Amino acid sequence: MADQRQPEPLRTEFPFLLPRGYVDAAGVVHRDGVMRLATARDELVPLRDDRVRENPAYLSVVLLARVITRIGTVTDVHAGVVEDLFASDLAFLQDLYRRVNAEGHTRAAVTCPNCRHEFGVDIAGGPPGES
Repeated sequence: MADQRQPEPLRTEFPFLLPRGYVDAAGVVHRDGVMRLATARDELVPLRDDRVRENPAYLSVVLLARVITRIGTVTDVHAGVVEDLFASDLAFLQDLYRRVNAEGHTRAAVTCPNCRHEFGVDIAGGPPGES
């Protein structure tokens, strides 16, 4: 009999948990957030941004600001918010963006350093307390 499983629905939003967290102006740390899939427009519009033209490395800041819909309670995620992230959080989000948009998933293959067992983990994480 043929396999009758339904295809998985397209996943367009990916929750994440920042390694360190975004610290807002009031000193509140925000760690959980959501990144959506990028569109062609998301990748093209930043190329016209003067900040990107002056400094091509700024492309990832503008691009991430377009696709991150929330960090903690902060829903107005703009380039200034991304600029204020710790370097480790920026690197995490750049890797997450690449995995979600180029590879189509947030999983990574890892090996236990003690027993050498290989397994997969979801690097996006989730809100604290959820597995």
